[in-house]
Amino acid sequence: METVSAGAGEMAVRPLGLAPEAAGVQIVWAHGWGVDHRLMAPLTESFRTQAANWLIDFPGFGRSPRPPEDWGTADYADAVAAWLKTLPQAEGAKRVWVGHSFGGRVAVQLAARHPETVDAIVLIAGAGLQRRRTPLQRLKRMLRGWSYKLLKTLTRDPEKRKALAMRFGSADYRAAGAMRPIFVKVVQEDLSREAERVRCPALLIYGALDQETPAEFGARYQRLMADAAFVELPGLDHYSVLGDGRHQVLARLKEFIDAL
Repeated sequence: METVSAGAGEMAVRPLGLAPEAAGVQIVWAHGWGVDHRLMAPLTESFRTQAANWLIDFPGFGRSPRPPEDWGTADYADAVAAWLKTLPQAEGAKRVWVGHSFGGRVAVQLAARHPETVDAIVLIAGAGLQRRRTPLQRLKRMLRGWSYKLLKTLTRDPEKRKALAMRFGSADYRAAGAMRPIFVKVVQEDLSREAERVRCPALLIYGALDQETPAEFGARYQRLMADAAFVELPGLDHYSVLGDGRHQVLARLKEFIDAL
């Protein structure tokens, strides 16, 4: 991989496939939270002879250093947009951003904030919307939040406060380490308004069994975006959509790109 400038940060990038200045299609493959480019590599291999590809490690993941500040998804989009503008592109070539989960969050921001940098986006189990919860679920969530705040107020010892945060935080929160402030900022975002500003074609692929980013997100994104197609794949969850469901995803992706 090579390290490139990405706005105020740096990003590790692995080029693969055709030369960008000669390719009719360019694809950027963007991973989800807590992983790196390797999760997207099996999909990318299928486009090695058909497109100029870039596998990226977002700043703070894989081989990329942490951002200089606590970024939100808008900051990530601004950073990758600065990098995209440096890439050669053949006349008439189409550039497609394919993002899984967190990579889908950045896709929405990128298409909304920097529409000149991408011709289409693909969200695979894309995150970025707030869950719709039943009244009982909202009550349980509220009570859990109150419990954490009360115990934190009653606890003066810094180490015990950290232990409380670990106890009440999600698995991703506990594993985030130095990226925890960014994680907290990102999961609080609702990209509904940004999605309404997306004008390029979008393909939204979700697994029917996904508990992390439920398929309802895809249906909602479709209603918010101007030109979006929503596909729900039965029997697949947040990660199996990239594993057991990879061939289904590739078939949909190739159809989408061919139609651009």
